[in-house]
Amino acid sequence: MVSLIVNGSRMDIETDVDKPLLWVLRENLGLLGPKYGCGIAQCGACRVLINGEATPSCVTPVGSVAGASVVTVEGLSQPNGTLSAVQQAWIDEQVPQCGFCQPGFVIATTALLKATPRPTDAEIDEAITNICRCGTYPRIRRAIHRAAALLAER
Repeated sequence: MVSLIVNGSRMDIETDVDKPLLWVLRENLGLLGPKYGCGIAQCGACRVLINGEATPSCVTPVGSVAGASVVTVEGLSQPNGTLSAVQQAWIDEQVPQCGFCQPGFVIATTALLKATPRPTDAEIDEAITNICRCGTYPRIRRAIHRAAALLAER
């Protein structure tokens, strides 16, 4: 049994402690935002926030994060349905093409903007290492800057 706080709710999960967090989220909890991309923590499609830090869930054994706060893309919006600034910026800039990788980008951007509220292009390049096979990087950059501006207004 592993206990986690997932998107603000305590979850007690009957599972092998070595099972990757990604599969616990998808298979045990039905949270399909984090995606399996590469399985070696390189593409970013599986990123979630663990205690506020963007982390690849495909290589993170669930037992290693017992008791931690885990936030998936599904947990970023407010309980009333209001989207986070990053989610809203993604829509405003029409970022997704196929959309497969976008939850990981949204998570990575959320962590970046918490640490660096007004990132430069160089800081974005350094922090956002996710891979988008559709090549929506220019829209992603615009959305990151838009989200930073939205957060500054709040």
